[in-house]
Amino acid sequence: MLRVSLLDQIRNEEIRRRTRATDIAQRVAKLKWQWAGQPRTGKRSVGRPPTRWTDDIKRVADSCWTQAAQKF
Repeated sequence: MLRVSLLDQIRNEEIRRRTRATDIAQRVAKLKWQWAGQPRTGKRSVGRPPTRWTDDIKRVADSCWTQAAQKF
């Protein structure tokens, strides 16, 4: 147990380093890029645009997002 309180003002990065825990935001982003180049099967619910997930990727990597996804 670390016995760390907010008053110690230790950064999250330091706590993750000490506990050897992964940053969940980085993990989710990596998994998202791994799945980016794969074809999507199935349908989404009514009222939700089918390109919403890829729009986020295109915003980050412009038009070359498929090549960037293959690097992961």
